[in-house]
Amino acid sequence: MGRTAPSTQANADTPLSRYNAKRNFKVTSEPAGVPAKRSGKSKALCFVIQKHWASRLHYDFRLELDGVMLSWAVPKGPSYDPALKQMAIHVEDHPISYNTFEGTIPKGQYGAGTVIIWDRGTWEPEGDPREGMAKGKLIFKLHGQKLAGLWELVRISKPGEVKQEQWLLLKKRGDAWARPTSEYDVISALPDSVVEKPLGPVEEREQRAGGTAAGTPGPSGEADLQLAVQAPLPAKLAPQLATLASAVPSGGSWIVETKFDGYRMLARVDGDDVRLFTRNGNDWTSKLKTVAAAVKDLGLDSAWLDGEIVVINQAGVPDFNRLQNAIDNSRSKDISFFVFDVPFLGGMDLRKVPVASRRQVLNELFEQRQSEVVRFSEAFDVPPAHMLEAACKMGLEGVMVKRADAPYVSSRTDTWLKLKCQQRQEFIVVGFTDRAGAPTEVGGLLLGYHEDGKLRYAGSVGTGWNSATGRELRSTLAKLQVEKPALEAGAVKPGRWSKRPAGVERWVKPTMVVEVAFSEWTPDGHVRHPTFRGVRTDKPATQITREKAERPEGPVTETAAAVAGKPRTSVKVTNPDRVIDPSTGFKKVDLVRYYESIADWMLPHLKDRPVSLVRAPEGITGEQFFQKHPETKMPGMTELDPALWPGHSSLLAVGSAEALVSAAQMNVVEFHTWNSTIKRINEPDRVIFDLDPGEGVSWAHLQEAAVLMHTLLTELGLEAWLKTSGGKGLHVVVPLAPKLDYDAVKGFSQAAVQHMAKTIPQRFVAKSGGSNRVGRIFIDYLRNGHGQTTASAFSARVRPGMGVSMPVSWEQLRELKSGSQWSIATAREYLSFQKSDPWAAYWTSKQTLTKAMRLLGYAPKKAA
Repeated sequence: MGRTAPSTQANADTPLSRYNAKRNFKVTSEPAGVPAKRSGKSKALCFVIQKHWASRLHYDFRLELDGVMLSWAVPKGPSYDPALKQMAIHVEDHPISYNTFEGTIPKGQYGAGTVIIWDRGTWEPEGDPREGMAKGKLIFKLHGQKLAGLWELVRISKPGEVKQEQWLLLKKRGDAWARPTSEYDVISALPDSVVEKPLGPVEEREQRAGGTAAGTPGPSGEADLQLAVQAPLPAKLAPQLATLASAVPSGGSWIVETKFDGYRMLARVDGDDVRLFTRNGNDWTSKLKTVAAAVKDLGLDSAWLDGEIVVINQAGVPDFNRLQNAIDNSRSKDISFFVFDVPFLGGMDLRKVPVASRRQVLNELFEQRQSEVVRFSEAFDVPPAHMLEAACKMGLEGVMVKRADAPYVSSRTDTWLKLKCQQRQEFIVVGFTDRAGAPTEVGGLLLGYHEDGKLRYAGSVGTGWNSATGRELRSTLAKLQVEKPALEAGAVKPGRWSKRPAGVERWVKPTMVVEVAFSEWTPDGHVRHPTFRGVRTDKPATQITREKAERPEGPVTETAAAVAGKPRTSVKVTNPDRVIDPSTGFKKVDLVRYYESIADWMLPHLKDRPVSLVRAPEGITGEQFFQKHPETKMPGMTELDPALWPGHSSLLAVGSAEALVSAAQMNVVEFHTWNSTIKRINEPDRVIFDLDPGEGVSWAHLQEAAVLMHTLLTELGLEAWLKTSGGKGLHVVVPLAPKLDYDAVKGFSQAAVQHMAKTIPQRFVAKSGGSNRVGRIFIDYLRNGHGQTTASAFSARVRPGMGVSMPVSWEQLRELKSGSQWSIATAREYLSFQKSDPWAAYWTSKQTLTKAMRLLGYAPKKAA
């Protein structure tokens, strides 16, 4: 059907004759097969991997050699896990011009289906590739946008034994890029076309291996001290400060260290005289006698050491609150001094020496002298993005990255960058409120910062301390009370930060500095979801400004704040092989990988909406339960203000990929959302009609019901969008301008459903209950009530097969086969082949129900 005639035996021996014989180039847009002659000076051989959804999804793996593309069909695609041996079927050679082909191969043609370019780049054979092909063992390096490092193709069938030779595609063990699937799955992490979404070379983004920067230690490991000069030991030294970065650098050579949750400290050693100074030059030697003694025990004659003091808790993580409690008291022995730089040593000024070489000197120094109190701060030979992800999982503050060739400069520079797991900075306390029922404790701290010569209001923080700390804060701040706020005039309105009456705020002199972690800045310059981390005594209030992250020059990877919350690489899955759906064999790792890959599509549907979670700890066949409140903590999950729903515990919201994936790690299968957003919690911005088929209703009748519902809404002047439910039904969604309350919107939806049931009673019923809808469809309007939820777009469902709620166009309705047409195994793959979003216009549609209610004859009841 539609193919050219089989080639002659003579033609069969020519390059690409098998390829040409299988295709009718008058029908298919694939390029005709003509062997290519290499032109130009480049000797690099190209490779391409095309993702091909034909009768089933597979990956076409192609390597250029002798003017053609050697080709294998890899059903499951490549994996960085050396333990996985992926089947690869050797197929006919393809022309080099095929490397640019993306599109649809028509029905009736060989390989009919859709093709995208999943990865491409260059490859280097190890040894003679022709000899390797003949022997059935081809070893090579890939330099692509997704794949890198050393790979191997091994033939497992005997030549001529089968029609199509069977090979295995393997990741070589010991390769720097090798990773187990439980940590990273490139197929689910990066499912899309590199033509539509170019990534750039992965080796530039991650730099697993590479050369050293100028001036850094060479292969011998010896430090380059050519730029060191003799100089007297200065009496004072201002530290080099890092710039808060919004993105992880990828180009160049960078040193990656832990960002300690402590106080910056510099030690000056001049013979037996050891002094410890804060970043602002304050002498803290008397506060830190144990540390000073340990520095003296290093036996140095002359030095400046730069580092951070911390207290490590039982989990092995720096604890800022414990550090504060340890300073200047009997617990100071718990303090450790981690040293990461040495700007002066032994009568030599090392500040112009590259930081990589300074650290080499420091490392050699500490090999013989390290103690429990004074330690060398280790660097990690991993990409910054991976280190940041690991640091955030461990509960660390973040990471430091330093350009390997950077000198030591006593100012803030962009050669030292700090990447944080969450936003966090110092604020000035400008006032406080008392705790309700405990007037001797602080209830909230009112925050400020300097900007443009003015003290601006930054919101308030009311969590993060215990009763003892609350009393201590209250006692200290009471001594600083003043009549009027130090804030600029009109910065805040009395009572704005709390629901208490105006006049209960107590203003203070702006001298106390506290550190606060928070999720983001609001448009009006306030912190959102803040948590108190401690009082800072090493920084004066006059220096506190709003930190603004800068983007490093050159290529970057994902934003620093999003590395923990929006993973671009897979997270490690706990209990990955636990089967959660016996009907399909889906495992927990499949669910987590699905939510990881769907995050960019799903988060807009979850953004700023309260959610209910359906958890299935024993899998979908075991006990399940709803979670609406934060009784179980999940990393990244947002706890909303209890005032949003008086009389109830805090609601939850999913605002990041971190929250989405951590919920899946905690066995959440379904995500259900309210019909309103947090900002206007009592005024829904959509109305949903859930078409729920009763027993005996065919799929064709459900499709017809969706068309009829769409027709009614169109006649009422309302645009509607369609999605599968992931189960048996369909959802018809109407976006609204949030103006009416829940009772009015629910009343309208009930009136619409009653109209359908009255007009076509043989198809529709307006009453719930299984007995009422046998052979008919209940259009569920009850989901439009206050506090009611509906499965979100792209949510998986707790049903055999684990279907997914998929947004579709009305034109697709006729082609749909069921409400669970896509599952967690196929939904994201389906999306990678789509060129447009059928719901693109949904987000800008702001409709009112005024006309629709009038046409329907419905008038909402007015509140008494």
